Order: sequence, then C-alpha cells, then structure tokens
Amino acid sequence: MEADAVWRPLQEELARWSDANRCARFWLRDDDAVEPTDALERLLSLSDGYGIPLTLAVIPLRADARLARRLAQQQNVTVAVHGWSHRNYAPPDEKKQELGPHRAQEVVSDELRGGHRRLNELFPASFVPVLVPPWNRIDPLLVSVLQGIGFKALSVFGPTRMNHAAYLPVVNTHIDLMDWHGTRGCRDHGQLVEALVNELRLRFGGDEEPIGILTHHLVHDESAWSFLQKLFAIMAAGSGARWVSLRELI
Repeated sequence: MEADAVWRPLQEELARWSDANRCARFWLRDDDAVEPTDALERLLSLSDGYGIPLTLAVIPLRADARLARRLAQQQNVTVAVHGWSHRNYAPPDEKKQELGPHRAQEVVSDELRGGHRRLNELFPASFVPVLVPPWNRIDPLLVSVLQGIGFKALSVFGPTRMNHAAYLPVVNTHIDLMDWHGTRGCRDHGQLVEALVNELRLRFGGDEEPIGILTHHLVHDESAWSFLQKLFAIMAAGSGARWVSLRELI
C-alpha cells in the first residue's frame, strides 16, 4: 500500500472534525529520559520544528545536571516524574513493576517524594508534578497517597481507570509507537493510523479525554521517526486537531 493511502483515513477523519468546527486535543509523552543523547536531540528538533509541546518522563535517580542544562534551553518541554529508579521489583512470573505491591508503601512513597523533590530542583522551569509509573503500572493503593506526596496528576497507558481517577486527575497516553511484544521496533504505520482514527471517533462521539501519544526516543528505529514526522506534518496541515501541553491538561 502506498504511503499516502496509509495516512488517508487519518486525513479524512481530521477533515471531518474541521468541517464540524471541532478540534481534537493531542499530547505527546516520551519516556525514560536521563541525559542528553543524539536521539533526544532528534526528538527535540522534531517537536520544536512543528511547535509541539513535549513531556519527558525523566527517571529521577539517573537524571543529572547535563540534562537540566540542555532542557533549560527549551521553551516547550515539561518534565514529569518517571518513578524513582525504573527498577523492577516484581517476581519473574509477574509483569515488571517498580511501583507495585512488592515493597512497603512507606518505602515506595519516600522514593517518589525524593523523585518529586529532585526533579523539581533540577528542572525548576519545566517540572510538572505528574507521576508516570515505569511500565505504566502502579499499585492502586499507592495512588491514594500521591496527592499527599505532592503529585497533581497521574499518567499511565490506556483508558482511565476509575480507581485512579477517584484520587487525582489522570492524563493517560493511548497510542504507543513501539511493538514491544514483537519486533521491538515501530508498529506498522497502518495499524497506528487505524488506532488514531479509532481514538478520534471516540472523541467525536463525546469523549473529551485528550489523545496521548507515547514515544521512547532511546529505542526508536527509522520507522518510528518517520511516523512521528508524518503525523506532525499531517496535523499541522489542517485544523481538526491541536497539540496541547501537559500543563494545560492538569
């Protein structure tokens, strides 16, 4: 299938939004940043080129002053808390979790409090008090104490769970570019476009939740970079959607 044909369903859906004088909201979250890299530079250049607000989920234990100096030059980047160490504490027969029920809640809470403090100090201009759990998993009981630690919102992957939203605002991502269980490269572009169109149709029907795009710059292949560039270009060419900052959403 030709590349333009792959993207046509998204263009047609965005045109439907534009014809109805409506505008869907998108936001961009990228996980696992810890230091300046060529891949991070590529992501920053791409998002800057299209004026797209970017949220970096930064791992507090591993982040350093080099990343802080680099991001201080950015006007359109926010920094969220990506757990503490991104270390897995789940046993081999369970899915990976840092913030699961495998340790005392007091221990995990203290680490998150430290992560909040460290990133607030490193990135005073771009820090947002939003928790992004590693592997997008968190013990529901831990969610109930996040506000007391200082967090204003939670961001995981998929539809909002009521046991999360009962305690604080939830701003989730919905489309992950990477094929984690297959090639570990970018997912098929046609499948990603189909997922985008499905999310847009849900919003057109009344769901007001912004559509979150999830990326992982450190493991992107050329197909992932190509997909992002094409997505940004198509959305910039029309009026049916806009990118919003995480600050606006919380």
